[in-house]
Amino acid sequence: MSGHNKWSTIKHKKGAADAKRGKIFTKLIKEISVAAKLGGGDPAANPRLRTAVDKAKAENMPKDNIERAIKKGTGGMEGVVYEEIVYEGYGPGGVAVLVEVMTDNRNRSVSEVRSIFTKCNGNMGEAGCVAWMFDKKGLIIFDKSADFDALFEAALEAGADDVAEEDEQYEVTTEPGAFIEVRDTLESKGFKYQSAEITMIPQTLLALEGKQAESMLKMMDRLEDCDDVQNVYANFDISSDEMEKMM
Repeated sequence: MSGHNKWSTIKHKKGAADAKRGKIFTKLIKEISVAAKLGGGDPAANPRLRTAVDKAKAENMPKDNIERAIKKGTGGMEGVVYEEIVYEGYGPGGVAVLVEVMTDNRNRSVSEVRSIFTKCNGNMGEAGCVAWMFDKKGLIIFDKSADFDALFEAALEAGADDVAEEDEQYEVTTEPGAFIEVRDTLESKGFKYQSAEITMIPQTLLALEGKQAESMLKMMDRLEDCDDVQNVYANFDISSDEMEKMM
């Protein structure tokens, strides 16, 4: 399993996704509202909004919730001004960690994020200390019921950068600007994706085991449970055997 999707796979195995659906909805509503405020309420003309709406639909968010979030954004979100910040640092074993935050209180956010790093045997760093280890890409995941050769050909024709076969899935990567076109083209050709998002993909991975692996998973859980945190990216890898020991 490739590292950039390792955390989502681990969460699925832990059964954490359903338990935190309320948290997921809260973060998606915030993203939809901000995207609508910055780029307008029409998803067809606002790629960031369209991506957020599609992600919300994939999480089975009710249509009314999505529409209210868009209206909140286009109405100016009176009384709330969100600031987007990226915090960087190191987790257990020197793992590179990127934390994307959307907050109305910078001091609260940095205090909470720094506390989580410290309690999980990590430390926050200066801006730019680990960002260079990640590439911003569109990532579209398909299960192995898809025909790989057909998917490969269709994806490259649509403008994808690469199509890779992993243990449990196929992964199509794109430049961020080509993400929606590639995703929609593949869907129109009958390829049903499992997930699709703009993400940060690590250039290298660090294998963790034992206490370091446990501390890293605890850090990821706590960061994602923080209300101000939108996304967390890290370049760790934990083997299936190691995961079985911890579960």
